[in-house]
Amino acid sequence: MLLVLSEEQKAHLGCLPRAGGAAVGELGRLALELLRRGAAPRACEAAARKLNVGVDTVQHGVEGLTYLLTESSKLMISETDFQDSIHVLGFSDELNKLLLQLYLDNRKEIRSILGELTPKLPSYHNLEWRLDVQLASRSLRQQIKPAVTIKLHLNQHEDQTAQVLQTDPSTLLHLIQQLEQALGEMKTNHCRRIVRNMK
Repeated sequence: MLLVLSEEQKAHLGCLPRAGGAAVGELGRLALELLRRGAAPRACEAAARKLNVGVDTVQHGVEGLTYLLTESSKLMISETDFQDSIHVLGFSDELNKLLLQLYLDNRKEIRSILGELTPKLPSYHNLEWRLDVQLASRSLRQQIKPAVTIKLHLNQHEDQTAQVLQTDPSTLLHLIQQLEQALGEMKTNHCRRIVRNMK
């Protein structure tokens, strides 16, 4: 699977040949620090002074490398596919080898960092429901007012929580139809491709 780079990403990575082969290691280190700890403007300024290039060049190079490394690691593309993906940038063979080595050395760590960044969403544990029907009141002797009460039990970080929801049957039927439609769309080739690329 080849990685497709936008024109903006190609422009950001285009500063790497100007910065030189020695700068790729430094920019790669900054890209990994960006993933680990977040943005560090002072580190970019220090690297710009050290490499004798502009701060914008360093920031664009770090952003481009961060995208290249994270997307390649997320998709776990092979060495050949990585080389083919960066071949369109027109870099020298030496620079391509440096980028490949940077990717191979750090892809496991990047995958673990990305795994930690994924949100921990609650998961389904149990569901209880009840149907209530109001048949009459003081003001109206004959009325039928149904209501569905749902108690949804969820697991989140080894803790159990419960959410109580109440709705009328027509809204519940509409919700069921929308969920069935969404499940049907998940079976399309387009959605399968998106889900495969997200893993």
